[in-house]
Amino acid sequence: GVSVRIEDETERMRLKEILAETIGENPLGYIVRTNAEGQSREALCEDIDYLGKQWSALQQRIAVAKVGKRVYEDLPLALRALRDLMRPTIERVRVDSRETLDRALEFTGQFMPELVERLEHYPGERPVFDLYGIEDEIQRALKKEVPLKSGGYLVVDQTEAMTTIDVNTGSYLGTRNLEETVYRTNLEAAQAAARQLRLRNLGGIIIIDFIDMIDEEHQRQVIRQLEKSLVRDHAKTTVYEMSPLGLVEMTRKRTTESLERQLCEPCPACSGRGSIKTAETVTYEIFREITRAVRQFDAEKLLVLAAKDVVVRILDEDSTAVAELEEFIGKTIRFQPEEHYSQEQFDVVLL
Repeated sequence: GVSVRIEDETERMRLKEILAETIGENPLGYIVRTNAEGQSREALCEDIDYLGKQWSALQQRIAVAKVGKRVYEDLPLALRALRDLMRPTIERVRVDSRETLDRALEFTGQFMPELVERLEHYPGERPVFDLYGIEDEIQRALKKEVPLKSGGYLVVDQTEAMTTIDVNTGSYLGTRNLEETVYRTNLEAAQAAARQLRLRNLGGIIIIDFIDMIDEEHQRQVIRQLEKSLVRDHAKTTVYEMSPLGLVEMTRKRTTESLERQLCEPCPACSGRGSIKTAETVTYEIFREITRAVRQFDAEKLLVLAAKDVVVRILDEDSTAVAELEEFIGKTIRFQPEEHYSQEQFDVVLL
């Protein structure tokens, strides 16, 4: 069967023909998922071969398993990476854990024997992530700004609805004229944006805001560069024409959570908003809370606990306002800074 989400009838027929030729007299049934759309015959044959071996191994475990024994579970991360990413184009895979290497060798020996020789143990004292700069690459992939070699930069914003990528020239002024500068920056940005999509595993709707170009041929070249750079992407992508505002809409199939969603969590200070209220805003919130509190409860004086910066501002810039508020409510207000309070956090205590 072929997924109904693959709507192109020509592609559906191509996939069915490939499977019919490959499966032959094989009694197993296969469902072609949307990820198979546009994939080569070789890639499909690799999947069929892998699934056949996996099903055979599963049947052997079922034959000897006792009631209640687990016969199948998803692979651990290291083996999933080998299954999904290991291709003939990969020169070698270096593993710094002997235990993980043994499991990887056993897995590839059973399911991908032609790739066993490409696995090797890394015995060095220096961490393998440091050796290849992986840690630094991860840190860069979590930042909003992505510098370009020309001096320009990208700004990547991931939201619930979509991801936006803004292109800026930065310090790059070019050697000819503004149009040439913009064109060169957009070409480089197209390559960088495609790489960031893969690196950050961004999916769904993506809007790239290229710098406005007057020349229509330049616009077409930038789109072609983007499409060319996306060829290496294992996820399905669709790029649409550039709009009059210089925006390029595209989609990238979402497979797993993005790098940021996997490695990070919402900021406890701003709850994921990306910004916090100013000390001035919090000050006026405190004043309003004091007014509400004295109307509801009877107290001789009040104690306000707040972040240090907020208290300093109240006692310095708003001391006159505090005096007027004390006169208005007829009570004394004392302020106490709390080192562990976030800037938006405060408590009004009735004494």
